[in-house]
Amino acid sequence: MRVAALYDIHGNLPALEAVLAEVESAAVDVVVVGGDVVSGPFPAATLELLLGLGGRVRFLRGNADRLEAEPDWVGAQFDAGRRALITTWPAAVVLEPAGLGAVRFCHGSPRSDEESITPATPDRRLRPMLAGVVESVVVCGHTHMQFDRVAGRHRVVNAGSVGMPYEGRRGAYWALLGPGVELRRTAYDAVRAAARIRSDGHPEAAPAFAELVLRPPTRAEATAAFEPA
Repeated sequence: MRVAALYDIHGNLPALEAVLAEVESAAVDVVVVGGDVVSGPFPAATLELLLGLGGRVRFLRGNADRLEAEPDWVGAQFDAGRRALITTWPAAVVLEPAGLGAVRFCHGSPRSDEESITPATPDRRLRPMLAGVVESVVVCGHTHMQFDRVAGRHRVVNAGSVGMPYEGRRGAYWALLGPGVELRRTAYDAVRAAARIRSDGHPEAAPAFAELVLRPPTRAEATAAFEPA
């Protein structure tokens, strides 16, 4: 089995479209959508595109997918059926990509979708987050930075962010699992995407989101924000 891990899309439809074009050419069996899916400029269109993948897609619910946290514009883009569907997404899913054995996919950490793991998270803080996790590989997101590191007996992979990366470089970031782990970056036209976001996206958040697409924060900036002093 080959698994594409697409995390933190944040309603960035142009970035998702670019990534899915690569996914289709990569002989992927399952697409794990790892949370923070719809909160962004194109929530409804993003969800419908992913649902079009049919039985190949597995959704996780991220902290930003609690629509009650943003009840005005984003929530209003969905009917009651779609809002109810989002509430059914689980916190984690376990799959077995070729060559890796059982892998636990979660959003933040196995304990919480709001818990942050970065490349700099010390083992003394990371190991309690992994306590009780029987799978040797954990794939997470939430902090929008790709990494592949070891903590004790666990390998922890952050798939990166499709829609809002904190990599200091434009693009859409994701991971391909099976038989190994590939951290991938998909290039797309960020200037055109930003213009599309400004003209058709979330009316209040569009300017700030477009700026993030054009000028992604650096890993150092993001790490400083996520890691406690």
